[in-house]
Amino acid sequence: MVAEAVRHPLLALGLFMALAMLLYHWSGRVAPQGGSSSARRSPYACGQDLLPSGERLSYKVFFRLALMFIVVHIAALISMLLPLLGREPAVATLYLLGTGVCVDILTRGGD
Repeated sequence: MVAEAVRHPLLALGLFMALAMLLYHWSGRVAPQGGSSSARRSPYACGQDLLPSGERLSYKVFFRLALMFIVVHIAALISMLLPLLGREPAVATLYLLGTGVCVDILTRGGD
C-alpha cells in the first residue's frame, strides 16, 4: 500500500517541485552576488549600440505577420493529419500550394 502511494504521480511531482525549490534557494545563497551597474540593465545587441528609439512595427504589419504564422502552422498540422485520415498525398499537396499562395499574398505587403 505504501509502495503504491510513493509511486503516485502527484506525490512524485510534489517531491520533485520541493527538491527544485530547495536547489534554487540553495544555489542563490551559494552563488557570488554581483554588484549592480547600469550596464546590467541595458540591452545588448552583439556589441553594437542600440538606437535610442527605433522604428516601431505597425499593428497592420504585426497582425499580417501573425496571420502568416497561423496559416503556416495550421497548414503543417493539416498536412500531417491528412495521411492519417486516408487521404491521398495529392490533397495535401494542393492544400500546401494554397497555403503558399496565402503566404505570398500576406508577405507582399501591399500597404
